[in-house]
Amino acid sequence: MSETAGGSLALLRNREFLALSSTAFARSQAYSTILIALALYADVFGTTGTVEGLFGTAFALVQLAIVLPLGRAIDTGNAKRYLLAGLAINVCVFVGFSLVGDVLGVIAVRIVQGFGASLLWITGSTVVGELSPDTERGGWLGTYNQVGAFSSLAGDIVGGLLLFVYGFTVTYAVLSAVTLIAGLAVLAFLRDAPGGRADSEAATGIETLRALLGRTAIRALVVFRFGLSFGKMAVIIFLPIYARTEFGMNPFLVGGILAGGKLTKTAFQGIVGRYTDRVGHRQYFVAAGALVYALGTTLIPLAGYAEGSLPPISVGAAGASATVGPAAVVLFAAFAVCGVGDSLRLPASMALFVEEGEGFDAVAGSLSLRSMAWKVGQVAGPVSVGAIWDATSVLTAFLTAAGFIALATGVFVSLYSVDPAPDVAVAPGD
Repeated sequence: MSETAGGSLALLRNREFLALSSTAFARSQAYSTILIALALYADVFGTTGTVEGLFGTAFALVQLAIVLPLGRAIDTGNAKRYLLAGLAINVCVFVGFSLVGDVLGVIAVRIVQGFGASLLWITGSTVVGELSPDTERGGWLGTYNQVGAFSSLAGDIVGGLLLFVYGFTVTYAVLSAVTLIAGLAVLAFLRDAPGGRADSEAATGIETLRALLGRTAIRALVVFRFGLSFGKMAVIIFLPIYARTEFGMNPFLVGGILAGGKLTKTAFQGIVGRYTDRVGHRQYFVAAGALVYALGTTLIPLAGYAEGSLPPISVGAAGASATVGPAAVVLFAAFAVCGVGDSLRLPASMALFVEEGEGFDAVAGSLSLRSMAWKVGQVAGPVSVGAIWDATSVLTAFLTAAGFIALATGVFVSLYSVDPAPDVAVAPGD
């Protein structure tokens, strides 16, 4: 019986998958908690929208520089060592954030964080893709992302609460402990050199990348990723900052708002991944998910119009309390819609890139192209949308982000119809 037959929890009985999932848990929890911390830094240092955009751009710039050589290294080397290195770098990041005293310090540590996050994300996704059975890849990748989404949710709630009650130092100490536990799981359970099956002269080299880009399906996915990341990263960076600086929400409440998207991602990604394994036609899941995310993005600036129209309510947990107004409700609902969009899109998108890469024995190379396209948009998106916000309004900024996502989706559908990837859910005889 397949390991995915029992659902996402059954997969976690696989010790190697558990070790890989622990790295996703540590990475995502840290990422989400630090996003809330960035909103606090923006408030403390009184930054402009353009500078706040640099918090995202700095993170992505180093990733853009290393993503292709890193993909080649993973395809040909010992992926286990790269996972351990990424976890060690993340611990150094937490120490760095606890010591920053100005905006330049925040930006510098974000650069280091981007390097560590790339090591964990590309390596973990590649190893999961290579270890998974061909007919269950969507389920494996969906569940792997589901763990990350749950951890991200924990980062929003627990991380936000820790920042609210204890401040930066204790919060970063907890994140370090979680990361060290993940490192022990990798050491104990993951086989040595789980990747590295490709020939060193071919894997993720220029000719391999050209061959991958020769596929219209890959070009469609790469163009789509650029437009999506331009809009989505603006949402990820500016939603918590908007909640903090415009409405004065505390870290616990900001984390609760971000939990809206993580709840829906946690609930649906594994289910959608297994469903795409059965029905195929993954490109439609990608397009539908992106459009749903664009819808959620357009709802975010409505928070400003809702504030003051309804009375606030008070909620509390673990001795901490927060006042929730209409703006918080709107932001929570908007990001929950974005989470539904990600659940539809992510497992299908990753599976398509893995399938394309397998044809050239360069899964990490294919995922590197996926990541590189994302990083280009991630570099340009936050700082551009921040500048638009400074020059115009929050409404124009978020509508611009949604427009890029919708435009990228249209281009993807048009290009992908020319030369789609093989539909693995359809038997050859059919």
